[in-house]
Amino acid sequence: MEENLTQEQSLIKRIVICGPESTGKSTMTENLSVHFNTNYVDEFAREFLQKKWDIVNEVCTKEDLIKIARGQIELENTKIKSANKLIFCDTNISTTIAWSKTHFDGFCDPWLMSQSKLLKYDYYLLLNTDVAWIKDDLRDSPNDREKMFLAHKFELDILNVNYDIIEGSNFDKRLKQAVDYIKKSINFELNWGA
Repeated sequence: MEENLTQEQSLIKRIVICGPESTGKSTMTENLSVHFNTNYVDEFAREFLQKKWDIVNEVCTKEDLIKIARGQIELENTKIKSANKLIFCDTNISTTIAWSKTHFDGFCDPWLMSQSKLLKYDYYLLLNTDVAWIKDDLRDSPNDREKMFLAHKFELDILNVNYDIIEGSNFDKRLKQAVDYIKKSINFELNWGA
């Protein structure tokens, strides 16, 4: 039996950036952290799976998903210690679950499902697919992005969490939209940027 994932206790507000591949999640996460003068949590899966691809030319398996969930929480627990009121997470376990269900015929390890109910995040931004898809070694579904968007939305709805959808093809407008949503949704005084 897998041990439960545990989040570092903190008053820092956790904001997750999620959505289909190639919707600008990493760029959005980094830019929000600059705007709000804090740090962010990288997407663990990207580095983990890129190394796997580079070394053995293999893609993600069902067995990798628990390692990815654990790695993401370890990164979050490290980064939150030096965050400033907010921390931005480039994906979290809900992304892992949505990906598992869409790539493995509806299958998701029950442990991942149980952990998603234990982990707490304050707010989510779900990025829509209305930006250009850019190919790389790990992106595999240029024609399934709408399906992936709906899968992410479904998982957020199941968790009954607070989220908003970021739309538009202009990145600066998307960033402004994200900043505005965060300021309206996170219930504490923000002392950063306009």
